[in-house]
Amino acid sequence: MTVGANQISEQLSVQVFGGPTALIDYGGLRLLTDPTFDEPGHYGRPDGRPGLTKTAPASVNPADIGRVDAVLLSHDEHPDNLDNSGRKLLADVPLTLTTPSGAGRLGGTARGLETWERVELTRPGGGVVTVTAAPALHGPEGAEKVTGDVVGFVLTAQDLPTVYVSGDNASLDAVRQVADRFGPVDAAVLFAGAPRLKPVLDGALLVLDSALAAEATRILGARVVVPVHIDSWEHFTEGRDDLVAAFTAAGLADRLHLGGL
Repeated sequence: MTVGANQISEQLSVQVFGGPTALIDYGGLRLLTDPTFDEPGHYGRPDGRPGLTKTAPASVNPADIGRVDAVLLSHDEHPDNLDNSGRKLLADVPLTLTTPSGAGRLGGTARGLETWERVELTRPGGGVVTVTAAPALHGPEGAEKVTGDVVGFVLTAQDLPTVYVSGDNASLDAVRQVADRFGPVDAAVLFAGAPRLKPVLDGALLVLDSALAAEATRILGARVVVPVHIDSWEHFTEGRDDLVAAFTAAGLADRLHLGGL
């Protein structure tokens, strides 16, 4: 049963640090999404594909975050989702949940999850948080061959709101699958920003744009939405103002929590 927005904010904290990076405090566990803390600059890719330009620093340094119980890593292959500083941070984190292929590349404490696979994390005060791997598609149909595998996450616990973390997903079909299994979802951390790269997939949308993020909110029935992945990178073509406009047009402006929860 869906709970009210005020109750959700009492049980869930989301601190947004820039780009796709946010710290989710849920059931006493501290979960970090796609860690990116490098300074602004151009970052190439080892596979020779087009590099990406970071335009603004994260709002915190990794050392200032404190304890991280697990990283929820949508994918490891792009510097706007896992950069050099983020890779260093993974070495000190007990668990990184990501794609099976990503876990193979990262090694260490990384664990790959197949779609709908679940992991139970022990809560400090007793009980568990269940993390379920959700489907995601980083671009249009067939994009996996170019952009690689991606994963989203659903967080559930017996006494807590259901939280969806989309990862770098551009597919409303994937959102519908999450809604079918878990909906209505109480809160969503939606990756948006409408990133496009003209040499990649003819400039197709690689992650949700603002209008699709609003539609995803409607599909999920989410009472609270915290957007990430909407700033700090040159290839993001939409930002905060676009999100506000899209959510206002959809009659969902009251659900949008820019900057965190």
